[in-house]
Amino acid sequence: MGTPHTPRRAVLTGLLGVALAAAALTATAPQAVAAAPAPSSAHGSSVANPYSPAYQHAYRHGVVPTLQQNSKMKSWAANQVTPNVATGPETLSYGGGIDGIGVEDGHSKVYLVFYGNQWGTQSTNSSGDATFSGDAKGAAPVAQEMFKGIGTGNELWSADLTQWCDGPNVSVGATSCPSNASFVPYQTGGVLAGVWYDNAGASPSAASGHQLGVEAVNAAAHFGNTTAAANRNAYYVILSPHGTNPDSYQGQYCAWHDYNGDSTLTGGAVTSNYGDIAFSNQPYNMDSGAGCGVGFINSPGTLDGWTMTLGHEWHEMMSDQNPAGGWTNNTGSSYNGQENSDECAWLNPGTAGGAANVTMGTGTFAEQASWSNDTNACAISHPIVGGGSTGNTVTVTNPGSQSSTVNTAVSLQIHATDSGSGQTLTYSASGLPAGLSINSSTGLISGTPTATGTSSVTVTAKDGTNASGSASFSWTVSTAGGGGCTASQLLGNPGFETGSASPWTASSGVVDNSSGEAAHSGSWKAWLNGYGTTHTDTLSQSVTIPAGCTSATLTYYLHIDTAETTTTTAYDTLKVTGTSGGTATTLATYSNLNKATGYTLRTVNLSSYVGKTVTLTFTGTEDSSLQTSFVIDDTAVNVS
Repeated sequence: MGTPHTPRRAVLTGLLGVALAAAALTATAPQAVAAAPAPSSAHGSSVANPYSPAYQHAYRHGVVPTLQQNSKMKSWAANQVTPNVATGPETLSYGGGIDGIGVEDGHSKVYLVFYGNQWGTQSTNSSGDATFSGDAKGAAPVAQEMFKGIGTGNELWSADLTQWCDGPNVSVGATSCPSNASFVPYQTGGVLAGVWYDNAGASPSAASGHQLGVEAVNAAAHFGNTTAAANRNAYYVILSPHGTNPDSYQGQYCAWHDYNGDSTLTGGAVTSNYGDIAFSNQPYNMDSGAGCGVGFINSPGTLDGWTMTLGHEWHEMMSDQNPAGGWTNNTGSSYNGQENSDECAWLNPGTAGGAANVTMGTGTFAEQASWSNDTNACAISHPIVGGGSTGNTVTVTNPGSQSSTVNTAVSLQIHATDSGSGQTLTYSASGLPAGLSINSSTGLISGTPTATGTSSVTVTAKDGTNASGSASFSWTVSTAGGGGCTASQLLGNPGFETGSASPWTASSGVVDNSSGEAAHSGSWKAWLNGYGTTHTDTLSQSVTIPAGCTSATLTYYLHIDTAETTTTTAYDTLKVTGTSGGTATTLATYSNLNKATGYTLRTVNLSSYVGKTVTLTFTGTEDSSLQTSFVIDDTAVNVS
């Protein structure tokens, strides 16, 4: 007999953040180093440590050394004389900005670029993430969920960034921010802005820094970010596939970041007609095993180092977007030239500032800490300061996946709320299909799509205090003649892991994370009924099946738990209906007679709705006694 369902408003609680920058690991006996060659420099920063992968490779900003290389670096540093500096050997200072850019002082837009056809065949999972047949470790969807999760679930790992700033009121060499600076805001609502699989050809076996920068510029064009303003808060993560060796990383380091204008890039700076382009070199560093963090926190921890290096480079890009115009170390100490995450890299879990698991609204990820000037320590978790100090929360309602037809006018109203009173919201959008635009005052997306394809759209609403929120969804434009269907998953919030119903419409208490019934995956599920009294719960969402598709399928995992003992009478029922054009059709019916000990995958054919908008509704009905719970999770509408 299941526990009677007592709905209550669910609140996600985020765990502390994680640590990965560059200052850790105790080495064996220091290695004597004779007069080292003169350090190379770029934009005023220099790396003096001859064992650093950035030594004489100045473009490798924020480089994450392998564990073995980090040990050599620490051994050398332990044998050096620390300069007598008033600010401390790890204190970061402001570099004055490059092209007026020091930090990302708006809502970050992270674009993941899967570089090269070695990634294999692309598919979409139940969370709407791109997956690839050549990704044996399952790294791609985890990267997407991590960037979706930043600024959700009350995580404070990223809040360390809110102490950094730029702007004309920040002096070169400053070690703290004045109140009238432009601060990095807390990144509410996730930062993933788009995903591109560039499978036009193979990724080079050992891409140069220049080639990686060219791919980043190509990605800006692909996402329609063709102005300097569009790229001011954009960041392109160039993810090379398994078996490649971008910038000869293997055995030396695990990732780095830079921008296209760095003349020290191997092969030279990269020309951009779209303003400055911030990007990172993210190898498939699981190929390097424990040297790049496999098993560093968890067991087996296959993707520990993967998410740690992704987080490391994003933190450093946020605080030093165009290196080294942002915040870097210029003390002349062994930390000279390092950025905020470098100074905390490979600190062991359980130690002060050590790496740890960080829980966000989308899951738990291995991360590392970053250096904090205001606490003079590596911060795994940090209060929101600077631009995020107002405490306002902006929430954008996710409209769910959208479908439309080329050369046919469309409109979509975006809705957002602000916890602060009297605030005026300003709307912006990235990744919109060609021909569409958003009204910055009203949030209305309108226009006429001019090209077919599927776009990853992120809509952001920002208030006058610099607080902002975002929502991401896909938009498929098909041909009028019925062609052009792109295989995709259409439901928004399919696993209910946002902690709220939207874009579903649900009865109070249906979207639930209590322990009375377990989720199929994650923490959240939709729990209908279970009261043991006369009661009706509903859960519904509307989707448009593109006209060019030939098939459409609704899938969901269903668990039925009941106190009814009858084997013949259906007292409590769950009905699945599809409503289109005012006509409701029953697609499936279940009852207390279908009780089971676990979840069962259910499939419903929706092909009759191709070219139509259909509202899918789950209706649970209980009679006056003996509870029956209908628990739904991991839904999907897949089309092809």
